Amino acid sequence: MLPAYGLYTHIRANRIRSVSLLASFIGLLLAVMYSLTLLAAATGGGSTERVFARAGFYFAQSWPWAFVGAGAWFTVAYLFHQNMIDYATGSRNVERRETPKLYAALENLCISRGVPMPALKIVDSDALNAFASGLRESDYSISVTRGLMETLTPDELESVLGHELTHIRNRDVQLMVIATIFAGIIAFAADVFIRNWDFPFGWSPRRPSRDDDRRQGGGGAVIAIAVALAVLAVSWGLSVLIRFAISRKREFLADAGSVELTKNPDAMISALRKIEARAAIPGMPSRMSAFFIESPAIGRDGDSDWLSTHPSIAARVDALVRYAGGRDPGPVAIAAPTEEPVATPRAPAPPRKGPWG
Repeated sequence: MLPAYGLYTHIRANRIRSVSLLASFIGLLLAVMYSLTLLAAATGGGSTERVFARAGFYFAQSWPWAFVGAGAWFTVAYLFHQNMIDYATGSRNVERRETPKLYAALENLCISRGVPMPALKIVDSDALNAFASGLRESDYSISVTRGLMETLTPDELESVLGHELTHIRNRDVQLMVIATIFAGIIAFAADVFIRNWDFPFGWSPRRPSRDDDRRQGGGGAVIAIAVALAVLAVSWGLSVLIRFAISRKREFLADAGSVELTKNPDAMISALRKIEARAAIPGMPSRMSAFFIESPAIGRDGDSDWLSTHPSIAARVDALVRYAGGRDPGPVAIAAPTEEPVATPRAPAPPRKGPWG
C-alpha cells in the first residue's frame, strides 16, 4: 500500500484497512462454527482421530446454515439497528424548537459541506459525551448528552458535532455498526458454549457416552472439547480486538476532520479536555463504548492497552497540537453536578429548621 499524505489519503487508506479487518470476521465465523461442530462431535466419544473426522463431516454439512443464520441476524440488525442503539444508549429524537442552537450548529456544518442533515438526538445524562450511528443516509444520527450541550461553549460544541459528522462522512458509523453486529454473533456463541459447554451435549469426562469411548477412556472427546473451547475463546478475543482497532484508528481522523470543518483546532482540543474530565456514563453497555467520542465506561482501560476502545485524550490532543497548530490548555477539572434534594409538597418549614427542613 502506498504511503498516505494528507487527510483525505489517510481516510482512503484507513477505509481499505478497515474493510480488510471486517473481512477477517468471515474467518472468525467459520472458526466458531468449526469449534461448535467439534463440541458436538465430542458427544460421540471415541479416539481423537475419530472425533476430529466426525467434526469435519459435521462442519461440511452445517457451515451453510451458519451463514444463513448470520444473514438472518444481519437482516434484523439492518432493519432495526437504530432502535437497538437508541434502546441501549437511551437516546431520543429532538426537534429544532427544543434545542435551536444545537440544531442550527449541526445544520450549518452540513450546509457548508453539502451533506444531508442527520437526525439529532439527546441522551439524558450529565456526562459529557456524543456518538454517531446509522447504516443508511436516511437513518444517520448524531446523539449528544445533555451534560455536553449544557457545559461546552458554542465553538466547542460545534467541534464535537464536526467530529461526529466526520464519522458519518467517512462511513465510520457503517463499519462500526457492522463490526458490532459481527462481534455480537461471535460473542453470543462464545458466551453460550464457554459457560454451558456440557449442558447442550450431556457429555462429561466422568460419563462416556459410547462403548468405544469407555474402552479408550474418553481421551479423544476431552482433547476435542479443549481445542473447541480454545478456538471459541481466541475467536471471541480477536473479534473484540478487531472492533476496538477500527475505533482507535478512526478517532484521530475524526478529530482532524472536525478541524477541517470548523477551522478551529483550539475548540476541538478544549472540548476533548472537558470531555476527558466527565465522559463516564454509568450503566452504558460495554459494546456501545466504541461508538462514543470518548469511552463512557467507568474505570477506562489504559492508554496503550489493546482492549481500550479509544486512544488516550492526551495522544489525540498531542496530534492536534502537532499537526493542526492547536494550543493545549492541559487537563481540566469539571465537577459532576450535585443533585438537589427534591422537596415534597408541604407547608413551609419554620426558618429555625434551616434550608433542609
